[in-house]
Amino acid sequence: MRGSGHRRGTEEIEPVPIASDTDIVRMRNNLFFEGDDISARLSRFWLLLLLSAVIATAGVVGDSTATVIGAMIVAPLMVPIFGTVVAVVLADRTNVIRSFALVVAGAAAVIAIAYVLGLLVGTPVLASNNPQVAARVTPTLVDLVAALATGAVGSVALARDDISDTLPGVAIAISLVPPLAVVGLSLEGGSPSDAFGAFLLFVANVSAILVTGLIVMTIYRVHRLDTGTASAKGIHRRRAAVVIVLALVLVSIPLTAVSFQLRQTNQTQTAVSGLADSWASAAGWDVVSVDTDLDSVTIRAIGPSPEPDAATLQRSIADAGLAATAVTVELVPSYVVTFGGSGGG
Repeated sequence: MRGSGHRRGTEEIEPVPIASDTDIVRMRNNLFFEGDDISARLSRFWLLLLLSAVIATAGVVGDSTATVIGAMIVAPLMVPIFGTVVAVVLADRTNVIRSFALVVAGAAAVIAIAYVLGLLVGTPVLASNNPQVAARVTPTLVDLVAALATGAVGSVALARDDISDTLPGVAIAISLVPPLAVVGLSLEGGSPSDAFGAFLLFVANVSAILVTGLIVMTIYRVHRLDTGTASAKGIHRRRAAVVIVLALVLVSIPLTAVSFQLRQTNQTQTAVSGLADSWASAAGWDVVSVDTDLDSVTIRAIGPSPEPDAATLQRSIADAGLAATAVTVELVPSYVVTFGGSGGG
C-alpha cells in the first residue's frame, strides 16, 4: 500500500491508505479466474468446493462443530465473492459475471450434494432433532451485523498484504457452505421453511461481504486505478453498487422481522415461566418445561394429586396482559410407591 501524508512540526500525520498498482495485480491474481491458468484455478475451486460440501454436510448430520469449522476453512466460496467485489470496483464486466456465476453455481452444487447425502442418512435432519440445523434456520440482525464486520475484516486483509494471514479466521467467522448444506438437508427432510431460513442466512452473509467489500475498496481508492487488464466492456460501477446495497436492505427486512418475533417470544416465555412457577409451587408441583411459539405457550408440570387449578394460572396470565396468548397446560400427576426392603420383628 502507498499513502499520502505530511508532517506538522514533529508530529507525523497518518497517511490515507491508497491501493497501488501492485496491490491491484495481487488481488486480481488471487481472486479472478482468468489468464493462462484459468483451467487449473477452476478445477481447484470445484474440487475444494465439492469436498467442503461433503465435510460440511457430514458435520451437520453428525452434530460435529469441529467438522463444520473444517468445512469453512476448506470452502473456496470467499474467492468469487470477493472477486465480485473487486470486479465491480474496477468496472470489469467479464469478471463480475464470471465471479458471481461461480457463487451461484457453487451454492447450487453444495445444496445438491447435501440433498443427495441426506438421502443416505435414513432419518430427516431437521431443526427439531439437530442443533447444527437449528442454529442456522432462524437468522437475525445479529447474524447480519457479524457478517458485516467479518466482511470488512476480509476486505481489509485482501487490500493489505501485511495482514492477509487473518483470512483463515475470516473463513471460519463467516458461514457460507454450512447454511447451504442445511438447505439441502432440510429440503430432503421435507422442511422448506428450515431450508428458506438457512438460505436467507447464506444470502445475508454474501450481501454483507459485498457491501462491506465495496466500502473498504472505496476507502483504499481501488476504483481510481487502471491496470490495463480490465475487460474492454465495463459496467456502470454506481448502478452495480446500488443493486448490491439494495439486496442487503431487502435481506435485512425478514431478518428484522425474525429478530422482533424472537424478542416477543422470549419476553412472553419469561413472563409465563415466572407465573407458572409461582402457580405450580403453591400446589407442590414443579414446572417441567415452557415451550413458546409465535402465538402459543405450552406448560408441562408434574406433581402429586390433587392437580392445581388451571383457572388460577389463567387469571394470572390475563392480569399480566397476556390474555391474547393461547396457553396449553399439561398436568402429569406423580405417585410414589415404596416396597421391598427388610423390616424388624
